[in-house]
Amino acid sequence: MSVIYILLSVSVVVGVAFFIIFLTAVKSGQYDDSYTPSVRMLFEDELVKPKTKKSTKTD
Repeated sequence: MSVIYILLSVSVVVGVAFFIIFLTAVKSGQYDDSYTPSVRMLFEDELVKPKTKKSTKTD
């Protein structure tokens, strides 16, 4: 039974350590995307078709 307590405490410590490492990586800008904004202007935008009004001309 004492093995379960040891394994549980070790897993909690490892989980907290990974969470702290993740937070420091996010705060330091590790996941910032600096490539996509520079090439975004090279992508073609989808063409927008103008809406046409149907004329209901009565003579």
